Amino acid sequence: MTDLVVMSLEGWDDVWRRNQHLVAGLLGADPTLRVLFVEPPADPTHDLRSRRRPSFGRGIRDVPDVAPGRLFTVRPVKWLPRRVDPRTDERLARAVMRTAASLGMHNPVLWINDPGAATLADRSGWPTMYDITDDWLTADRSAGERERVAANEAGLLATAREVVVCSAELRRRKGVARPVVLIPNAVDVDAYRRPTLRPGDLPSGPVALYLGTAHPDRLDVDLCEGTARALGSRGTLTLVGPNLLAAEQVRRLTDAGARILGPRRRDEVIGYLQHADVLVVPHVVTAFTDSLDPIKLYEYQAVGRPVVSTPVAGFRDAVDPRITIADSEAFVTAVVAAVPAATAFPDGADGEVASWSERVERLAEVVQRVAGDAVA
Repeated sequence: MTDLVVMSLEGWDDVWRRNQHLVAGLLGADPTLRVLFVEPPADPTHDLRSRRRPSFGRGIRDVPDVAPGRLFTVRPVKWLPRRVDPRTDERLARAVMRTAASLGMHNPVLWINDPGAATLADRSGWPTMYDITDDWLTADRSAGERERVAANEAGLLATAREVVVCSAELRRRKGVARPVVLIPNAVDVDAYRRPTLRPGDLPSGPVALYLGTAHPDRLDVDLCEGTARALGSRGTLTLVGPNLLAAEQVRRLTDAGARILGPRRRDEVIGYLQHADVLVVPHVVTAFTDSLDPIKLYEYQAVGRPVVSTPVAGFRDAVDPRITIADSEAFVTAVVAAVPAATAFPDGADGEVASWSERVERLAEVVQRVAGDAVA
């Protein structure tokens, strides 16, 4: 039996991201595989400082709708800030090791997406794969946090048996230090091309829709505000996905006429995409966003709707006549022009788009190499 411990940057929830798609695919392809999916730790001290109700982690949970008895999630607890408790990362590592042992996982393959788990790789000695999906060295973070990420990443690049990246830019940046394997993102093409009903909370009339996490690292709030105002009575800018914007940013967008609907289940988002008149990507263009391989590129292409995007990675390189690339000055005009010209789904939903099944096959090969090296 093969065991896999995944140190994820996101929790296992109804809004599926890369890790969940790949883990579910691996479990479906290998009936002997067992997975412990470790979510980012709860941080009650930070919650209290941020005036939020503190969260205290979560014990082992089975995920029966994906792989009953073979997929487990757990959320450990980070009790104190690292500046107060220098052994925080070691305590978290030992908590994960105890959890894995309780499931009978004694020498699993360790899949690290969160570079903060570098201590676990050191302490456990488990054969490790480092999966890089964001270049956190270029994100807007404090100097101390960047130094910590840099040290963790340097250690993982030196010791991991395999390193996987999701974008060509990450391959260029991280491949300088060692060989890396490029496994981009994808989409469940068949599901996204199966007609669905129009969601009841989608605004009436034309809709310019953004799907994804509303996060200031990615979203250009000024551009969104300008787009919502320019659309006016001609359409509604609608954001679907987890909302991590500040309250003042949310107020600005809603005052401009935008609708922020929040997260939707992975099977529900399809209807929003299919029934949008134009899909938009009002992202900032930075060294951080240039490292990404947006899953929304594949989701947008699968439904074949017109797209207007700022010149961000993925979209600016796509060979697709339905994608219009516009800088911040031309973006609003392009969206306003695209809304009345849009046709209805499934028009255009016939181009080639990469499927998650292809990516799962590539990743399974990497995991097998890591596990095989461990046996050798």
